[in-house]
Amino acid sequence: MTRRLLIVLMNTDPRNPEELGAPFYHAAVAAAMDYQVDVVCTATAGRLMKRGVAEAIRIKPGHDKTVQDWIREAHDQGARFWACPANLDLFDMSEADLIPECSGMMGAAAMIRDLMEGDCRVLTY
Repeated sequence: MTRRLLIVLMNTDPRNPEELGAPFYHAAVAAAMDYQVDVVCTATAGRLMKRGVAEAIRIKPGHDKTVQDWIREAHDQGARFWACPANLDLFDMSEADLIPECSGMMGAAAMIRDLMEGDCRVLTY
């Protein structure tokens, strides 16, 4: 039985906050169900791993809960978050700029290896 879920955020755009709830909610639920959950943020979604970005976004206008709160909840349940190394240069970031919930870097080769050789299911957003 597969015990790992890989969530890849690459088509999710932080400029469209309504797109951001589902992936983090799914990560939190799967982690609470004791699945190993890895969330890779790449392309435009990679901005969410930079300090201050997710804190400034609310999925629903007028509500106090930020995207950072959603990330923190999933992380607290056990989900691991990964930044794409290529995003550091793209968004003028360094590893020091990453949010505390980010476990580090997961490059394309590691992600593809996990997809092809690992025993995991994949959700993309």
